[in-house]
Amino acid sequence: MDEQCLQGQFKELDPVLDKYAKVPGSLITILQQAQEIYGYLSIDSINYISQITGIRPAKIYGVATFYTQFRLEPIGENLIMLCQGTACHVNGSESIEEAVCEYLDIQDGETTEDGSFTINNVACLGCCSLAPVMMIKTADGEETFGNLTRASAIKVLKEIKSRA
Repeated sequence: MDEQCLQGQFKELDPVLDKYAKVPGSLITILQQAQEIYGYLSIDSINYISQITGIRPAKIYGVATFYTQFRLEPIGENLIMLCQGTACHVNGSESIEEAVCEYLDIQDGETTEDGSFTINNVACLGCCSLAPVMMIKTADGEETFGNLTRASAIKVLKEIKSRA
């Protein structure tokens, strides 16, 4: 894709690049903002960031694939972040993951065929007193659900599906 076409495709990212492109050590900030805007980091967005910052695409791709916070594929309309931290683990998060994955017919990191849900295991959501816990990012914002059981986790997903 040529430079002019890329520029038009990523105009929402321009204010971020105007602010950080020449700031040493700001690549992660740029990638975080790009992912916030577009939902993931496409190869085209990586190439555009490269053109503006002068950082080689291979280096940008290396950073994006090193850190688990970055996604290189689009996510579903609803992102399920299932905590697998110590408190959640000892309180049954593996069973919750099993139930959610079974219900949605996907595995960690995957998106449902209809594009409605993506599930990602995360190290900690910082809600240890609610363990086991999951956070779901929807079009309306983020909601946290705690003290989960297999049944309550499925109930939450059914409620979110019914909103669509």
